[in-house]
Amino acid sequence: MEAKADFDTAAAHKYFAVHCFNACWKLLGQPTRTIEEAEQLIAMGQASLWHWTQRADCTPKNLSIAHWMLSRIYSVLGDAPMAQRYAGSCLRLSGEAGVEELFLGFAYEALARAAMIERDWQTVGEHLKTADEIAERVTDDAERKILADDLKFVRNALTAAQNEHS
Repeated sequence: MEAKADFDTAAAHKYFAVHCFNACWKLLGQPTRTIEEAEQLIAMGQASLWHWTQRADCTPKNLSIAHWMLSRIYSVLGDAPMAQRYAGSCLRLSGEAGVEELFLGFAYEALARAAMIERDWQTVGEHLKTADEIAERVTDDAERKILADDLKFVRNALTAAQNEHS
C-alpha cells in the first residue's frame, strides 16, 4: 500500500530535480573529494534524474541534461563504463526532436570525456571533432561559449596526450 503524502509531491519533485542538480556543481568544483563526497555526488546526480522523471513537464531536453550531468560526475570520478553509459544516453536523448544543437554538442563532449578516462585519444579526437562541428551551428553566442569552454578542457587534455607521445 502506497503512503499518502501530506505535501505537494509535484512541487517536491520540481524542487529536488533542480536542487540536486545544482548541488552537484559545488562538489564538482572542488579539486578533490572525499569518498563520502563522491558518494554524495553520485546520489545527488541520480536523485536529480529520478525527480525529473517524476515530473509531468519533463522533456527529452531535461533528461539529456540530467544524463549529461551523470556522465560528467562519473568522468570526474574516473568511472569510464558509467561515464560512457550516461554519455550514450545523453546522445540518444539529445537526438530526439525538440532538443537544441547545444545539447547534442554537450553529448559529444561527454563522450569525449568518457573516452579520456581510458586514454582512448583517437575516440576523444573523433568526438571532439563532431562536438566542434556542432558548436559552430549553435547560434546563441553565450551558449556557444559555454560549450566551447568545456570543449577546450577536452582539447587541452588531447593536446597534452599527443605531446607526451611525440
